Amino acid sequence: MTTQPPPHGNQPPYGRQPPPPLPPATAQPGFGPPPPQYTYAPTAPPPQAGGPEFMAVDRHNSIVVDTQGVAFEDHGMSVDFPWQEIRSVHYKAHPSGKALMVAVVLPDGRFYECAVEAKPRARLGEWFAQLSAVLGYYRPAGW
Repeated sequence: MTTQPPPHGNQPPYGRQPPPPLPPATAQPGFGPPPPQYTYAPTAPPPQAGGPEFMAVDRHNSIVVDTQGVAFEDHGMSVDFPWQEIRSVHYKAHPSGKALMVAVVLPDGRFYECAVEAKPRARLGEWFAQLSAVLGYYRPAGW
């Protein structure tokens, strides 16, 4: 009886493979630099109390921007984003032109959006002007 080569030549088979062996430890425990400590430090000082506020509300949703940060409410569910936890805030008109859309981006890349319907439609322009001024106050560098 003859032995046949594996079906893939010298390649290992697909699927789960055992992990490679660990390299031998060369450093003694307790020596070397300490492990990194990851803490988030805000890059801007906290805003002063009594700053400007922005609020957009419809029958289901709301967006609030104030000294504390940004808050969304969407059909009864609410979430607050303190300024120290926000990387950036973006806003635009809904493709229909009937709503304001605001997105909060966190340092880890996650983002959250909320849309508020503008009735009458002219209110959307007012919201853009107000929101721009308020975000400019809390985020003067545009972040």
